[in-house]
Amino acid sequence: MNAVRKLKAAFPGHIILADMKTVDTGAMEVEMAAKAGADIVIILGSADNSAINEAVRSARKYGVKIMADLISAHAPSKRAKELTELGIDYINIHVGIDQQMMGEDPLHILKSLKINVPIAVAGGLDAGSAASAVISGASVVIVGGNIVRSSNVTASAKAIRESIDNPEIATIPERTMDEKTIELLKNVSTPNISDAMHRKGAMKNIHSICIGTKTVGKAVTVQTFAGDWAKSVEAIDIAGAGDVIVIYNGSPHIAPWGELATLSCINKGVAGVVIDGAVRDVDDIRIINFPVFATSIVPNAGDPKGFGEINAQIQCGGQTVNPGDFIVGDDNGVVVIPKERAYEIARRSVEVEKNERRIRDEIKRGKTLSEVLYLEKWEKK
Repeated sequence: MNAVRKLKAAFPGHIILADMKTVDTGAMEVEMAAKAGADIVIILGSADNSAINEAVRSARKYGVKIMADLISAHAPSKRAKELTELGIDYINIHVGIDQQMMGEDPLHILKSLKINVPIAVAGGLDAGSAASAVISGASVVIVGGNIVRSSNVTASAKAIRESIDNPEIATIPERTMDEKTIELLKNVSTPNISDAMHRKGAMKNIHSICIGTKTVGKAVTVQTFAGDWAKSVEAIDIAGAGDVIVIYNGSPHIAPWGELATLSCINKGVAGVVIDGAVRDVDDIRIINFPVFATSIVPNAGDPKGFGEINAQIQCGGQTVNPGDFIVGDDNGVVVIPKERAYEIARRSVEVEKNERRIRDEIKRGKTLSEVLYLEKWEKK
């Protein structure tokens, strides 16, 4: 409660919210916050109705308002209506960070609400979505990460403030989840993705042949045998624009891939090729500057015998790859993201990149990495 007291003293003319996230002992926690100087006390909308009722009674006694936070609430639109009937003064449509990573959006819930109390919105809002929230009826806009994790806190806060005061909606074409995922992955690195996956997903011993190129796309998998390049080339005809061909060849000494196959990929709009095996013709491939990743470079190829299969589960660089999994390759290596978690991992990777950007800026201002991360404080004793 000391934080509430200090804020009240520092900003006596402003409304102070105490985000208590109360789930039990509603009366006691509202009393504590009210006596500390809070004007609005936030409790969890998922709390039992008995706790809600006690919180409302206490709020009336001490002259404060109650906001119900609907984070992780089941059927939030229905619960919002129930809470207003119990006497809640504000409803906060709040989508938590982990829920955001799964694609949940507070604006979708906001647009479905029909209640007669002021509505707050929170969860992943930036300047654009804050403006949309205001236009959709929000009275309160709560922004956290897109300010505090920004490399320029003041500029970010100013942009969001301006978008709230003068809301305009930019027309954005509707995109599929796969399209959103690809766009997000194009803006992060394979180290960002590996960190987001808790150090998982990285292929072993597979490196970029054309330094500076990057590939992002869905996997078309090829299982073949040492030097047999028939299925590798046939996969080009099956692959669609933006796909990545992923090949297990089983030998670093004989190539199932070269320049002519690479030219065919360009004609089809294939995004890249990953080979657990060898590649040849790299001088020509580097002139083309096409994203090819392989374990080794050799001059010799095998014969097109036709053994193996296309679009079956394979192992590549020690990782399991299924058709449709998302593949990202850059100068650091190649990672595979299971298709079931692709959007989530893409979102989490963006958060990793944002955090690294903030750390980078602090280092540029003179701190060491150890100081920024408080390594000594958090190391295991």
